[in-house]
Amino acid sequence: MKKHLKTIFAFAMAATMIFAAAGCGSSPEPTSDEQNVQSTEGEEEAEAPSESGDTLIMATNAEFPPYEFYEGGDVVGIDVEIARAVAESMGKELHVEDMAFDSIIPALLSEKADIGAAGMTVTEDRKASVDFTDTYVKASQVIIVKADNTEITGADSVEGKVIGVQLGTTGDLYASDVTDTVERYNKGFEAVQALSQGKIDAVIIDDQVAKALAADNADVKVLDEPFTEEEYAIAVKKDNTELVEQINTALKELKESGKLQEIVDKYITAE
Repeated sequence: MKKHLKTIFAFAMAATMIFAAAGCGSSPEPTSDEQNVQSTEGEEEAEAPSESGDTLIMATNAEFPPYEFYEGGDVVGIDVEIARAVAESMGKELHVEDMAFDSIIPALLSEKADIGAAGMTVTEDRKASVDFTDTYVKASQVIIVKADNTEITGADSVEGKVIGVQLGTTGDLYASDVTDTVERYNKGFEAVQALSQGKIDAVIIDDQVAKALAADNADVKVLDEPFTEEEYAIAVKKDNTELVEQINTALKELKESGKLQEIVDKYITAE
């Protein structure tokens, strides 16, 4: 019996040493496929809101100057600075995720982002999917036409025309109300390029964005008459009332201190 016990004990010790070695970093290197899976999982975790609560993730579309655009390798602009100031007031750091405009709300719904800020107009359709903070900027949609165009003079004269818009924007929504022929582009400057090339008759887009785009394209002009008036706010996943209240408190402080207007004036010069 003792001989059998010694044999069993020796076997158990050998098994223990094998498992201990496996848990001390001596496991084989992962295959390339395994490494890719680990890398992908890490990226997905980086996109999701921080569990520690020290990061505020902002989903935006950096093709909307002066609200958000690239300067070197960084996304800057009115919305970015406002969001960063809001994050600081909440004791958090801002992380910006650049994506297609029509991907912003889905990113909020899937919790890959905490807030959406991209010159986003408050509309009833969007309010069905997300909640909005208080308004921080009032803006308008305007019409861009070729510089020598004398036929299109305002909102009434774009009916039935071929209109270019940035996909998913309010310009996209409004254009559909006045014409059956809407050409949609991922970026605003692509719509203006199409206008310059004579592929479309006009572009409907945010007024400040229109001015920035027209400044880089001498063969187009922005009409004086606004197409619509609207308000911009920050989007948050529906029913996240705590976050909405925190952002509203921060926005109120920014407005009262004059910091918010200072940010806007930095990018938009009064004419």
